[in-house]
Amino acid sequence: MADAGGFRGIAQALSSWRTAAVTLLSFSSGLPLGLVLIAIPDWMRSIGVDIRVVGLFALTQAPWTFKVFWAPLLERYSPPWLGRRRGWTALMQVALLVTTLGLAGVGQHPQALWVVGALALAVACASATQDIAIDAYAVEVLQPHEQGIAVGARTAVYRAAMYISGGLSITLAGQYSWPLVNLLLALLYVPLLWVTWRAPVPQAPAAVVPSLRAAIWEPLREVFQRERAIEILAFVCLYKLADNLAGALLRPFLIDLGYSEFDRGVGLATIGLVTTLGGTFLGGLLTTLTGLGHALWIGGALQIVSNLGYIFLADSAPDRLLLTAAMAIENLTQGMGTGAFSVLLLRLTQKRFSATQYALFSSLFGLPRLWAGPLSGLLVSTMGWKAFFWCTILAGIPGLLLLHRFAPLGKRELVLEKSSTPSA
Repeated sequence: MADAGGFRGIAQALSSWRTAAVTLLSFSSGLPLGLVLIAIPDWMRSIGVDIRVVGLFALTQAPWTFKVFWAPLLERYSPPWLGRRRGWTALMQVALLVTTLGLAGVGQHPQALWVVGALALAVACASATQDIAIDAYAVEVLQPHEQGIAVGARTAVYRAAMYISGGLSITLAGQYSWPLVNLLLALLYVPLLWVTWRAPVPQAPAAVVPSLRAAIWEPLREVFQRERAIEILAFVCLYKLADNLAGALLRPFLIDLGYSEFDRGVGLATIGLVTTLGGTFLGGLLTTLTGLGHALWIGGALQIVSNLGYIFLADSAPDRLLLTAAMAIENLTQGMGTGAFSVLLLRLTQKRFSATQYALFSSLFGLPRLWAGPLSGLLVSTMGWKAFFWCTILAGIPGLLLLHRFAPLGKRELVLEKSSTPSA
């Protein structure tokens, strides 16, 4: 049940500059992910690249999955400006501007697949490093009552950026050219550098780790010393598995069904943006008003069932109304699950190890997304789209079974939060 304290916390979070800063910085995270995850695979498939090769392009997402391995460097070392978190963020924003300009230079030569792949990997490396810094900054700067609202707003803005780089860019590239689109995407990082400069300093920033060895081992040792640590990590990995599989080759799926560039670009992404905005805000609100356990159950169950919409699409001729309904439901429920899950990651992370621990949890969260592309390509080529989407629904069940271990139905909060060391 919601209470008056929950509503007061929402009002305070909405008026906080900390909430606003974390939200705006999320735009810088969403731009490169939309480009690598959505736009480039769509580009490759639209020029006739084999679906198995398109699936292999998902491997350029590897830096988001393995960023935990260099997160300790950001824990130990600091640029000479803006502090550890904002300094690394600004440095990576400059790198993203440069690498996206590189993609603009090869936009008229899609036949050079290895060049496109190398640049996509470079964008992903810079973006993953930026995410380490921004996530650590969010852990350090946000107050507990701001987390639910910040996560909802943060994910919504993140998806808005993905809409621009992964939806609008597809349509604009069809009407104009990829060099122009990538040039415009690169220039968007200029105002984001100003946001990084003006973002507030955390009231109690984490102390500098005394050595690189300590930056590597101490955060991991603390995680694995927690009660039921392996189950916690497995849950983090599996909760969004159904979504990761279903979304891995969504644009190629729509190309195979005969949907136009408009449907795959502006039309589809607009639906996704609006419904995800609603879903992520709702997921964040649910964690504040009803408790994190309830919010995870609601979002987790609905995001699995929503994949039925893709099964209906696979059985029908191109139908814009059916596409709209399927995508609206899927993005709304996906947003709800993501909003609640992001609050969980914040609460699992200790402030003194914010960069490495959040990178560990988010890397495990992104691990299925890494191998979902190659696996999805093989499964689709073997069994077809309809059977594949039935498999994605089944893939969501293990995450719910683990959720029941930590939050039995009817429990407001998660048991693992009581058995883990709280953020401090």
